[in-house]
Amino acid sequence: MIIVLSKPDITDLERKAVLEVLKTSCLSLGPKVKELEKEIAEYVGVKYAIAVNSGTSALHLIIRALNIKDNDEVITSPFSFISSSNCILYERAKPVFVDIDGTSLNIDTSKIEDKISPNTKAILAVDVFANSADWEELERIAKKHNLYLIEDSAEALGSEYMGKKCGSFGDAAVFSFFPNKQITTAGEGGMILTNDKNIADFCYSERNQGRRQDNNKWLEHVRLGYNYRMPEVCAAMGIAQLKRIDEILEKRARVASLYNEKLKDFKEIDIPNNSGSWFVYVIKLDNRDKIIKEMADNGIQCSDYFQPIHLQPYYKERFGFKQGDFPVCEQVSQRVIALPFYNSLQEEQIDFIVKTLRQIL
Repeated sequence: MIIVLSKPDITDLERKAVLEVLKTSCLSLGPKVKELEKEIAEYVGVKYAIAVNSGTSALHLIIRALNIKDNDEVITSPFSFISSSNCILYERAKPVFVDIDGTSLNIDTSKIEDKISPNTKAILAVDVFANSADWEELERIAKKHNLYLIEDSAEALGSEYMGKKCGSFGDAAVFSFFPNKQITTAGEGGMILTNDKNIADFCYSERNQGRRQDNNKWLEHVRLGYNYRMPEVCAAMGIAQLKRIDEILEKRARVASLYNEKLKDFKEIDIPNNSGSWFVYVIKLDNRDKIIKEMADNGIQCSDYFQPIHLQPYYKERFGFKQGDFPVCEQVSQRVIALPFYNSLQEEQIDFIVKTLRQIL
């Protein structure tokens, strides 16, 4: 039995939606992108949603929209996918890391204010593994110190915090639609979410090579921009996936529930405490790297998830970060392992995964 780490849930509904676009002459800058933007905005409960070609692009445009630039500082988490820090470096600003809470794995809000300096411009918090960050406290700190607040909700579509959907907090937020996320847009895609018209107008323009949203002159560019557009076929798939969002979230919750039940008696394992939608299924245990190798030898793909950003080679070389700088993040990172997780994972496959893990332990 070979079990992959993740795979998307694509049905005839998505295939039909993509084929319908391919029958038209409009493959870019068309109605499907606008439709997806409208539906995502309504689902999350924000005024504006701007579709782009990746979650990384979405983060980059927010940084630019907030005029974060040379020598500005942005407080963020070292326990995340690297985009949440790279987007700051793209504009020559500096990521300032704050260690994480060992339970939620999100940024430890009690340690943020000690890192605020005259150069601090924003806080970029991450809803790690679809668990919402402490947005009430983050908003209090941001307001007190007059800082922008950015929500990296790339992994948390469908999660909520105090009755509000993730993706609706801060000055602006992002989703990612990479194939391992709750929904995908034909492989790549992202979304910016905001209630601020100025941020929205800027991002509409920047994603389309600096044209104004209302500009009928195709070759007139009012600012430096990028080609961060989402193709129509991607948007069409996203619309179809969003129609199935309740079904998709239920399937993911079913798989997580099966894992929880079958792993609850493993004394060597800390099972996840997830209160939102499910992005990945990550457990914590010792001898992680050895276990990943032995699981692979048995046909089961697993992954270390995440490696600390501050210990990535580029960050160590550029900023001089070292082991011990953020001990909670490092301790967690050494123990986390993502098990295979996707909508169609069957109970017999989960039984094989759990049985193999038990034998290895």
